[in-house]
Amino acid sequence: MKILSVFGTRPEAIKMAPLVSLLAHTIDIESKICVTAQHREMLDTVLDLFCIKPDYDLNIMRHGQSLCQLTAAVLTALDAVLNAEKPDLLLVHGDTTTTFAGSLAAFYHRLPCGHVEAGLRTAHKYAPYPEEVNRRLTGTLAEWHFAPTSGAADNLLAEGVAAKNIFITGNTVIDALLATVHKPCDLEGLGLEKVDWSRRVLLLTCHRRENWGRPMKEIFSSIAALLVDFSDIEVIYPVHRNPGILAQARECLSGLPRLHMCEPLPYLPFCHVMKRCYLVLTDSGGLQEEAPALGKPVLVLREVTERPEAIAAGTARLAGIGRDTVYAAVSALLQNEAEYKKMARSINPYGDGHAAERIRDIISGLNI
Repeated sequence: MKILSVFGTRPEAIKMAPLVSLLAHTIDIESKICVTAQHREMLDTVLDLFCIKPDYDLNIMRHGQSLCQLTAAVLTALDAVLNAEKPDLLLVHGDTTTTFAGSLAAFYHRLPCGHVEAGLRTAHKYAPYPEEVNRRLTGTLAEWHFAPTSGAADNLLAEGVAAKNIFITGNTVIDALLATVHKPCDLEGLGLEKVDWSRRVLLLTCHRRENWGRPMKEIFSSIAALLVDFSDIEVIYPVHRNPGILAQARECLSGLPRLHMCEPLPYLPFCHVMKRCYLVLTDSGGLQEEAPALGKPVLVLREVTERPEAIAAGTARLAGIGRDTVYAAVSALLQNEAEYKKMARSINPYGDGHAAERIRDIISGLNI
């Protein structure tokens, strides 16, 4: 069976790395890898860390390109790859433009598509944007659905996906995290030299498209207020390279005491920072899954999340995007040790680190 795995962003690469590694060493499977490089530099650091050598690199990233241009570029470039390789199965992951365009290309070529991390939903068309609709469309186009949780599987069933095509596997991000976090790592030269680790360190990520503009300004304002009111905290903020995000971060956060803005961290040091921090503030999806595996409470800087299992399990809470709601959510955990420990000790609902093995075994048994 020839399998073509298609991904293009750093999060996709992290989550697909355990699976493509297993596929490469599985008898009776010929594994091919195509990266779109929707994220260029951030993707490359992950490929190097996990020793992934793509068979095809579409290199479609261009400065300032629109979502329409990005989708068209991926679709057009993949057409040539599929014509050349003629795989039996195409695998995509998650919710990116690469994910949707990859599943659409497979459909146009009448190829079955497998969707890793399938079934996540917010039921809000523009939150997250464009990821929610990317997931829905991919769910319509895919043949096989590898859902991380029973809740994700239920979402697919409610949309009419046949139960025989849905498999609950856990999330491969836990596989990647557990394989990485114990590797030795030096944090020197990453812009973190002045962090005082004897204080409570908050790890912040904030980059979601729907948070651009006023929501991000509100979030940054709450961070500024927290740094004033809690003298025992430090904040690490690896800033996304998007020029708009960089400009707003510098405008709102430059010069604040005990705030450390740095370049996006490679995955290995990022895991080590996550392991050493006190709590995580994020609008990211993957961190809602990863941080609880390390016993770190997560405050989600969004109004809704497609990962309600984390909220139900108590490992994460919605903090919203308003200055006052974010401030209240963070200060509550900083001031109430019992509440903090309750979150930190909650059981992570996203798996045991063997999701990739389950997916590999399922694929090996498919009649394609």
